[in-house]
Amino acid sequence: MDSVRITLPDGGHFEMEPGSTVMDAVARIGPGLGRAALAAKLDGAQVDLDHRLNGDAALEVLTFNNPEGREVYWHSTTHLMAQATKELFPEARLTIGPPIEEGFYYDFDMPEPFTADDLERIEDRMVELSRADMPIRRRELSREDARALFTERGESYKVEMIDDLAADEVISIYEQGDFIDLCRGPHIPSTGKIKAFKLLNVAAAYWHGDENNQSLQRIYGVSYPSRKDLEGYLERRAEAERRDHRKLGRQLELFMFHPYAPASPFFFPKGAQVYNTLTDYVRELYRKHGYDEVITPLIYEAGLWKTSGHYEHFWDEMFTIDADDREYAPKPMNCPSHCLMYAAGHHSYRDLPIRYADFARLHRHERSGVTAGLMRVRSFSQDDAHIFCRPDQIRDEVDDFIKMLENAYSTLGFEDTSIYLSTRSDKRAGSDEIWDQAEETLANVLDSLDVYYEVAPGEAAFYGPKVDFFVRDALQRPWQLGTCQLDFNMPELFDLEYITESGKPARPVMIHRAILGSLERFLGVYIEHCAGAFPTWLAPVQAIVIGISEHQTEYVRQVEGRLADAGIRVETDVRNEKVGYKIREAETKKIPYMAIAGARELEAGDVSVRRHGQGDQGNMSVDAFIDELEEEIARTARTARTTRAAV
Repeated sequence: MDSVRITLPDGGHFEMEPGSTVMDAVARIGPGLGRAALAAKLDGAQVDLDHRLNGDAALEVLTFNNPEGREVYWHSTTHLMAQATKELFPEARLTIGPPIEEGFYYDFDMPEPFTADDLERIEDRMVELSRADMPIRRRELSREDARALFTERGESYKVEMIDDLAADEVISIYEQGDFIDLCRGPHIPSTGKIKAFKLLNVAAAYWHGDENNQSLQRIYGVSYPSRKDLEGYLERRAEAERRDHRKLGRQLELFMFHPYAPASPFFFPKGAQVYNTLTDYVRELYRKHGYDEVITPLIYEAGLWKTSGHYEHFWDEMFTIDADDREYAPKPMNCPSHCLMYAAGHHSYRDLPIRYADFARLHRHERSGVTAGLMRVRSFSQDDAHIFCRPDQIRDEVDDFIKMLENAYSTLGFEDTSIYLSTRSDKRAGSDEIWDQAEETLANVLDSLDVYYEVAPGEAAFYGPKVDFFVRDALQRPWQLGTCQLDFNMPELFDLEYITESGKPARPVMIHRAILGSLERFLGVYIEHCAGAFPTWLAPVQAIVIGISEHQTEYVRQVEGRLADAGIRVETDVRNEKVGYKIREAETKKIPYMAIAGARELEAGDVSVRRHGQGDQGNMSVDAFIDELEEEIARTARTARTTRAAV
């Protein structure tokens, strides 16, 4: 072979000597790219920059500007942290250290927990190792040699990982100085490319995320190519901590957790008010869009889960009950119970679509190591609904759902929405033919509706492809909320039918859909989005009437009564405290409106109005104040629009 042909993403190409490295090819493209390059993809497979070119290939260079490049950078930094940790704490045993959404972590088996001082020492040593600019090199080993290497080094977790690898999998290690780790890679060329980093905190973890396994110490960190980028991240992190829904949940008396019900939230009256206002809002959308709400049982005999496929694939992730010498499980989702309800009747093509909505409690056996406040819980409810329709109705049903979803997101203040078409994963029910039909149908529907979307390979649900809707919060973090899944499999499993116009039986199509998803998780996202300052229509307390002295107490009660009669959620503060203190406390509680009543207000029969975060709004009559509140609540709670512009 005289040369190898390198093809770039834009279609350009050039020739290289066989045996040249990927870095040689990157340098041909330009010196700037060479300095920014972290790793590369050859024909779609990630490789190190010192990988040899032995044949024609499509080349894509990975830098910190793309997600895969950032993962390589953070993965390399976790190796740097592990090296520093092993040098300072030789007794630490290595487990795993992956990149995460923003940053990385490494889990260590340590006899004693790491302290804040330990993190500082590790970080200082990382600085020294970075400045040493050590080459990072990949080496492939046989299974026997790899086991012997890590056995000799006392790394029992690595030996276990080697034993768990598939028989035909290539085993590779990465070396930098005296540090060696089992890793598929790729990695950056040298430690010197890691410029700015910060170790953030230590948390407890379990091997394989199972609380029955060994407890580990997890060190979280983050790194960036420049100090400026790192400082920007730390500022965003500080703001995220100020918005942390767990802290605000306590501060605003919204919810709590208790060890007697692990990862299952208790909602206080104010939290329940927000929760119920959200469900009432969704119910109003259901009334407008032709959904019928149903109520279904919580616990089912195992036969249901065997029919649906959950017994075979998800039984270990469900809570189970043995009673009357039979197996039962609380439901983790509503769809099988809705299939039972559909199957209980006889349906003509004229009856479809049938839309069942359900706010039932759901339970999933999430491992304790992955639960996190409201974001991932064991007990929750969804704004869940299932549509049984004819194939010719799919387009209209998806279109109507997207309009409903847009209205809700606009009302809630989410304007930046992204859509992904998630296609089949390895873990799925049904034949390839059914999946081909479902994926093609859903893609055609989105195309016919002129919806822009990206494809997310391997992210489909168990029963069918789905459309996932992501919103960005106030900190520009993406969150997946809504979903719309096209399911040809479950109607087959439950033998669901309707009678066609020609009098013959046919299978309906089942559409699984949710706007907010888990209401618990949505509340976690939304609390952080609005920093606990709910819009007036959703706020648990919409106004507080504050008396300046005890002389206005009776008047304050009168104003409270008039607001309550108008349907305003109202509190009063007539304590013997300075008015400035009361105002500051109301601001801390993030109550949208304050109506302050002093001697002048009592005489004039009005109130001095303040808005949360905006200050004094001047004096107005009680009637005018009520009108303003009612208009704002009506304006923001009503369905906002019906266009697809935001999507």
